[in-house]
Amino acid sequence: MTTATTEAKEGFVLNIGQIMATIPHRYPFLLVDRILELEPGVRAVGLKNVTMNEDFFNGHFPGNPIMPGVLIVEHAAQVGGVLLLTSTANKGKLALFASIEEMKFRRQVVPGDQLVTEVTILKVGSRAGRVRAVCRVGEQVAAEGEFTFVLVPDSAQATTPGKEG
Repeated sequence: MTTATTEAKEGFVLNIGQIMATIPHRYPFLLVDRILELEPGVRAVGLKNVTMNEDFFNGHFPGNPIMPGVLIVEHAAQVGGVLLLTSTANKGKLALFASIEEMKFRRQVVPGDQLVTEVTILKVGSRAGRVRAVCRVGEQVAAEGEFTFVLVPDSAQATTPGKEG
C-alpha cells in the first residue's frame, strides 16, 4: 500500500498505480480507474470508465451491451477495499468480500458511461468493516447497497520480493 501524495480539494486523489499498490486486483478484473476523492477512514469516490473494449460486452449482450450487475458490485467493492486499506490501521491487510446487503440496481450501465461510486464507512474494526456504496452515472443512481469485508493479513506482502509493506 502506498500513501496518496496528490491532494485534491476534498481529499486525496489516487492514480491507477496507487490503486494497484493498495488492492491486489489486476487486468482484466481491476475495475477502478481512479480514486477522485479520498478521506481515509470516512469515504472514497471511485471512477470506472466503461468502454466497448471491455471483454464482458462480447457476451453481455451481443447487440445490446450492458455492464453485468455483478461487475458493478465488484467495482463498488474495489472502491470500498481502497477506502478500508488506505487507513493506517489496515496497512498490510487485504479486504475480503464477506456479504452484500440490500443491493438495488436502478439503471443500466453501458459503453460510454462513467461509473462514479461513493463509498462511506458505516462501521470498521480491526478485523471487519461495513460500507455503503452508491454508484452513479451522471446524476442517476445506477446501483446502491451495503457490503461487509473481512480484514486479513496480506501474506503476499510478506512473500513478494521488492513489494513494499
